[in-house]
Amino acid sequence: MRALPNPLRILSCTVTLDVSLIYRCQSEKIPVLLKPIHYTQLNHNKIPIMTKLRTAVIGVGYLGKFHAQKYASLDASQLIAVCDTNQEVAKGIADEHGIGVTHDYHDLPGKVDAVSIVVPTQKHYEVASFFLQNNIHVLLEKPITSTVEEATKLVTLAKANNLVFQIGHLERFNPAIIALEDILKQPLFIESHRIAPFNPRGADVNVVLDLMIHDIDIILDFVSSPVKHISTNGVQVLSQDIDIANARIEFESGCVANVTSSRVSVKSERKMRLFQQDAYISIDFQDKKLAVYRKGSGEMFPGISDVNSEECTFEQGDALLSEISSFLDCIRNNKEPVVSGQAGLRALETAIEITRLLNQQ
Repeated sequence: MRALPNPLRILSCTVTLDVSLIYRCQSEKIPVLLKPIHYTQLNHNKIPIMTKLRTAVIGVGYLGKFHAQKYASLDASQLIAVCDTNQEVAKGIADEHGIGVTHDYHDLPGKVDAVSIVVPTQKHYEVASFFLQNNIHVLLEKPITSTVEEATKLVTLAKANNLVFQIGHLERFNPAIIALEDILKQPLFIESHRIAPFNPRGADVNVVLDLMIHDIDIILDFVSSPVKHISTNGVQVLSQDIDIANARIEFESGCVANVTSSRVSVKSERKMRLFQQDAYISIDFQDKKLAVYRKGSGEMFPGISDVNSEECTFEQGDALLSEISSFLDCIRNNKEPVVSGQAGLRALETAIEITRLLNQQ
C-alpha cells in the first residue's frame, strides 16, 4: 500500500459550464464543486505520541535546517540530534531545538530509528548506505545518487532490510498534483517549464539533476510507460555545466513529453500542461493552481464543441512537512512511500540519459 500525502485545502474554485454558467466560491473546502476529484487524507494527529520515532537530520545547511524544524514539530517524531561537519552551524540548530549534536553520523546507530539525509549529492550513497546497513529508515534528498549503480545498490539494500527508503521529490506533495489523482487518465502530450534565477546552492550538479528531475519524476509517474526515445538540447551559461536544457521524451505508449528547465532566468516559473482524450489540464506548481478544460455539450462555433472549465487554487501549505509526515507514517504502518527508492532510481536513469545526450552535443 502506498502512502498518500496530507489533506488538500482549497482557497478558491471556479467552475464554468458551456462558457455561460459560473459558480465562484471562496471557502476552505469545496468538495461539491470538484467532482470528479477525490481526496485521500492522511491524519497526522492519529499517530500516538507513545510511538514517537527517534529521528535525526544529517546535514543542516539551508534545506536541512528546515527538515530539523519539521521533525521537531511533529508528534510522531522525537528529534534526537542533528549532524553536520560545520560545528558552528550544527550547534546553532541543536541549541534552537534543545537536542543533541554530533559531527560524525557514525555515532547515531542505536540512537535513532529514521534519518533525513540532506548532504551534497556526491555524498548521498556513502551516507545513505551506512544508515540502511544499520537498519535505519532513510529519507534522502533528490537526486537519489550521482550514478545509477549507486542508486540500484541503495534500493536493493533497503528492500533486503525491509526499510522505508523515500526520495525527496518534494513536488509530489504539491496539492495541485494530488488533486489530479482521479482526473488524469492516459496523457498523450505533456509540456513542462521549470525556470529560475541562478542559485549556487544547486550548482554542484547540472540543471537536469538540479531542476528538470522534478518534472521527469512527475512525468514518469503520470505516463507509467517505458521510455522509447529521447532527444535533447542545452547550453552552458553561468556555471561549468549545462544551465538550460530541453528534452523531448517519447514513450512506448505514444505519449510525448517536452520538458524545459533553466536556472539562468530572470523569473521563477513551474508549470505543466497535459493533454488527454477528454481533457486539457494546466498545473501551476508555484501558485498551487489547477485548471481542467473539457468538451461541453454546446457549440462554440458550428461543429466545434463548447468548453467546460474547472479552476482551483489551493492553500500554499507546507509540502516539506507533508513529505516528512508521510515518511514517518510509512514507517509506522509499513507502507510504500509516495516517492520510493525505485521511483528515484527511475527518474535518475532518465536524467542521466538526458545528461549523456547533452554532453554529446
